Amino acid sequence: MATEIDFDKMAGLAPAIVQDVATGEVLMLGFMNQAAYDKTLTSGYVTFYSRTRNELWTKGERSGNRLKLVSAQADCDFDTILCRVLVEGQGVVCHTGTRTCFNTELPLAAIAGGAR
Repeated sequence: MATEIDFDKMAGLAPAIVQDVATGEVLMLGFMNQAAYDKTLTSGYVTFYSRTRNELWTKGERSGNRLKLVSAQADCDFDTILCRVLVEGQGVVCHTGTRTCFNTELPLAAIAGGAR
């Protein structure tokens, strides 16, 4: 039985988290629509829907740092996708030239100080 992602919850989109299958490191977050999800599953490479360009794009198609899909999982609400991948090429995933998009530390001290 095929699992269906609920693309209707976010106006046709679902967040797609990309995780390195070997290290568990979270590399990036993008959005998929039904077409991007279908292309990801059929091609074996992670494809997103660009909200700014209004088109599909396969990560790494220009840079060579492609995301080879190893497994895909849905969350418990079937509205978020976890793509576990092998990074091809030089291993750079972020458009800024780093391995992961999550490089900016947030100031948690202010939040923690007020929480009880």
